Formats: sequence, structure tokens, C-alpha cells
Amino acid sequence: MANYRLVFKQSVAKDLRSIPKHDVASILNKIESLAINPTPLGSEKLSGQSRYRIRQGNYRILYEIDDHQICITIVKIGHRRDVYR
Repeated sequence: MANYRLVFKQSVAKDLRSIPKHDVASILNKIESLAINPTPLGSEKLSGQSRYRIRQGNYRILYEIDDHQICITIVKIGHRRDVYR
């Protein structure tokens, strides 16, 4: 199985600016692991959407999987209290 290509929406850079640096490092490591396994243990498909979410501490990473283009698009990163709004 080929590794998935990671694509970030432009708004993700803005999301990462408000997160402490030590948390950003662990979030980026989690995102890199998605390239190998796009649905790891603990990931959940969001109901009514084509997105998935994975947890990293108090933060959530929302992403979409495109199996035809072998691509994962990171849609949003945020604190668990307001990432789904």
C-alpha cells in the first residue's frame, strides 16, 4: 500500500498559530503518521460528513481521505471545545 500524500488547507496554518509550540510538534507527528495509516486506532468518521477526526491531547485534527488520488486533506486543527463549530 502506498503512502498517502498530505495536503493542508490554508486555514490550518492560522489554526496552528494559536496552539503552544510543544503541542504543535506532537500534532505534526500525528499528522505525519496519517500518511502511512489514514484510519489509525482511535480515529472516527464524523456523522453526516465525509471527514474523520483524530485526537492528540486536548486538540482534534479533522481530515478528509481521498482514496482515488491517495491524498489526505487536513481541514482543521483546534481545541476540543470549539473545533466542531
